[in-house]
Amino acid sequence: MRIYLDNAATTPVDEQVFEAMKPYLTNVFGNPSSIHTHGREVKAAIEKSRKTIADLLNATPSEIFFTSGGTEADNTAIRCSVETLGIKHCITSRIEHHAVMHTMERLQQLGKIKLSYVNLSEDGHIDYDHLEALLKKENKSLVSLMHANNEIANLTDINKIGELCQEYGAVFHSDTVQSMGHYVHDMQQLKIHCMVGSAHKFHGPKGIGFLYVNHDHKIDPFIHGGAQERNMRGGTENVSGIIGLAKALEMAYENMEAHHNYIQSLKTRMITSLQEVIPDVGFNGDCANPDKSLYTVLNVCLPESDDNEMLLFNLDINKISASGGSACSSGSNVGSHVLSALKTDPKRGAIRFSFSKFNTAEEIDYTVEKLAEFYKVKV
Repeated sequence: MRIYLDNAATTPVDEQVFEAMKPYLTNVFGNPSSIHTHGREVKAAIEKSRKTIADLLNATPSEIFFTSGGTEADNTAIRCSVETLGIKHCITSRIEHHAVMHTMERLQQLGKIKLSYVNLSEDGHIDYDHLEALLKKENKSLVSLMHANNEIANLTDINKIGELCQEYGAVFHSDTVQSMGHYVHDMQQLKIHCMVGSAHKFHGPKGIGFLYVNHDHKIDPFIHGGAQERNMRGGTENVSGIIGLAKALEMAYENMEAHHNYIQSLKTRMITSLQEVIPDVGFNGDCANPDKSLYTVLNVCLPESDDNEMLLFNLDINKISASGGSACSSGSNVGSHVLSALKTDPKRGAIRFSFSKFNTAEEIDYTVEKLAEFYKVKV
């Protein structure tokens, strides 16, 4: 049996989520745009799901728009805010997800925006004083900063960023793909214009996500072609995906505290065990700090070794699935843009372990044992 420790990439679909989806893959098949009974039945299910998500986020259903996932939602929020509102200046960081970074870089290449990068601390946290200085320079900026980093797990204070953006009249978009379903997001408290979620990060299906757009933030659609999603996203809805998304988020909120405590205990167990058996082990970013990091992700910095390039392969043949990537060490090695931005040592091994409610303490112990063997340490 394989051990899956790559939940930041995707999570297994919960059985209850799959059961909720099944009728909409078989018997309940109407097109929600059709006005007959088959269509109305499906349309009602979509709107019920929309209300479920809105209630969980303390938002209104009219602020929730379904997308194909986080990447489309990020593109919609950024591109449509720039184009609709005539924004000429954007602010982000060099450790954002590529859905944000590449979108903004492309807009800059096209001459539509000037792009600024906020400074980061050595361990990857936002320099809020520098962010404020950047906001002061422009009349209206678009700020895009993620809540939880997908590689190093650092948490960003989106409450503080929202307040700064409000003070300086800026638009605030946050990619919350990694933290959605793991933390409460109260849209009546957060000063955010656009926020993003993706079902497959919290035990829902792939290919479905959503974009929250504050009702005061009016933007034009990104995908044209139909009147779906109140004219905001053309295309027939992914009905079963929407049902699964709502069910998965509902289950995540119902059990959030228990899952938080359990998964954090697995992460803490791995940190402590690795420190005991591998000399000079470290942790990239601030991921070992439980107060400042996402509890589902741990990015391990391993000692220099000739075998580091084979680390993921060696884990895989030992039935452990994880992900990694060192900082760039040459022009031919693309590496991790996040670790490169933090200037981590490219000679050291870097591996991301990410956990879910389905992982066990025994799996953590086995993984640490195998890592100790790789680095010739007795457990």
